[in-house]
Amino acid sequence: MDKMLWVAMSGAKENMNAVAVRANNLANANTTGFKADLQQARAMQAFGEGLPTRVFSMTESPGQNFASGALQTTGRNMDVAIKDQGWIAVQDQNGNERYTRSGSLEVGTDGLLKNSQGHTLLGDNGPIFVPQPVDKLTIGSNGNVSIRPMGAPENVMEVIGRIKLVNPPNGNIEKGTDGLFKLKDDQVALADANVKLQIGALESSNVNSIEEMTNMIALQRQYEMNVKLMKTADENAQRSESLMRIS
Repeated sequence: MDKMLWVAMSGAKENMNAVAVRANNLANANTTGFKADLQQARAMQAFGEGLPTRVFSMTESPGQNFASGALQTTGRNMDVAIKDQGWIAVQDQNGNERYTRSGSLEVGTDGLLKNSQGHTLLGDNGPIFVPQPVDKLTIGSNGNVSIRPMGAPENVMEVIGRIKLVNPPNGNIEKGTDGLFKLKDDQVALADANVKLQIGALESSNVNSIEEMTNMIALQRQYEMNVKLMKTADENAQRSESLMRIS
């Protein structure tokens, strides 16, 4: 009965953790460039005095679903999407280089090129600054950012920087708590000239809402089963205690 309680308790805990992951995926079903989180747990033996026979469920972090989301055409020349594999380099709040697939861009009040989440885009030589005022700003498929200064002739376009595009192996990157990705060894990825942008489009989330809802229902049922198992273990313990009193 003690073993039964141990397994059921840890199983219920992991069910709730899994529900939280799936709920977060659903909440980001419409978030540009979002990669769905995966979840899994495995059986783990408990170590310690008097515990060799105890087994419990332990959370594992298998990573994310790196499949590309559908490309949605917006027609806006400041919207960019990665074609196939690759990432856009940005700065996080602490100034560290991180990676994202969110490509809805704008020029901030400080003149820095940013995405819709407020992360500053990085170029080959650091943050990309857009001199003001400008008549036109364009982004090339290779990441080149060009402007036509206000009052300049129509055919005058000046390249002010190039968005850093990288493509590290998926197994070498992980998602942080801020939703941005980084290399597992905290190093900086090298720019990859083979990564290309599609202009006037955004990558939608790769979350499958129907699949997430189905998984949530299954997890909730498993949670209920574990709770019933704990209740059964408690009832069995009470009956055993009653039998011992009688004897």
